[in-house]
Amino acid sequence: MPNPTQALANELEREAVSTRRLLERVPADRLDWQPHPKAMTLGQLALHLANIPGNISRLAGLDGFDASTANFNPPSPPGAEALLPALESSLAEARSFLGGLDEETSVAPWRLSAGEREVFTLPRVEVVRTLMLNHWYHHRGQLCTYLRFLDVPVPAVYGRSADENPFETAA
Repeated sequence: MPNPTQALANELEREAVSTRRLLERVPADRLDWQPHPKAMTLGQLALHLANIPGNISRLAGLDGFDASTANFNPPSPPGAEALLPALESSLAEARSFLGGLDEETSVAPWRLSAGEREVFTLPRVEVVRTLMLNHWYHHRGQLCTYLRFLDVPVPAVYGRSADENPFETAA
């Protein structure tokens, strides 16, 4: 059985496949589209999704993070062609981070605060699970919804979508 850090690295690789397939479908001419004025644009969401593994790896490499210092307004990509290279760079950072985690570092406490107020303290490996992977899946689901609103075929992620069924055999 793999150690917890190796299990997270394996999951990152498996899940990168679906994330890559979604980002490949982001229409270049709709990056400014947003479903609601409070929502991110398609471009912001797609680039945020691409950058999550690397961004969280950099944060998890610290002893903690003060969210009151963060800029929560994600940038837009210069174009849709920037999304896959951003994802690949982000994945490389995450692989490097996870590959460098030893047992002691992976269980060391990591603190999220908002100024002086503690939001939570968790073992670093749980931060990777929560802020890197679960956060990634959340935004990947959002991107699926954005693509559906734009009538872009949604790839199968965890089973079939209305546009793809991996369980059908070719006739």
